[in-house]
Amino acid sequence: MEESDVVKALGALAQPLRLRVFRALVVVGETGLTPGAIQEGLAVPAATLSFHLKELVASGLVTQERASRHLIYRAAYPQMNALLGYLTDNCCEGASCAVPSSTPTCC
Repeated sequence: MEESDVVKALGALAQPLRLRVFRALVVVGETGLTPGAIQEGLAVPAATLSFHLKELVASGLVTQERASRHLIYRAAYPQMNALLGYLTDNCCEGASCAVPSSTPTCC
């Protein structure tokens, strides 16, 4: 993943509503959600939601698909995993970070 893509993705998630929308999409999985379902679940005005969904799609973290008359939004898991991979690459200088919970070390 390119650094510019990482910055764009992190910038998209650096807004509370967008983070909540993204997390909601991650939770529902491949089924995705319509804007109406997101709007209802998060109690957000349609125009506000539309703006934030556009930003998430532009970041590559969310996909948009038309299904008949509806738009379906889904978390882009490959992009999410690439972001996580970028952030954890070279973690702990290559040493395993899986340590017993009683011995906090590393990352």
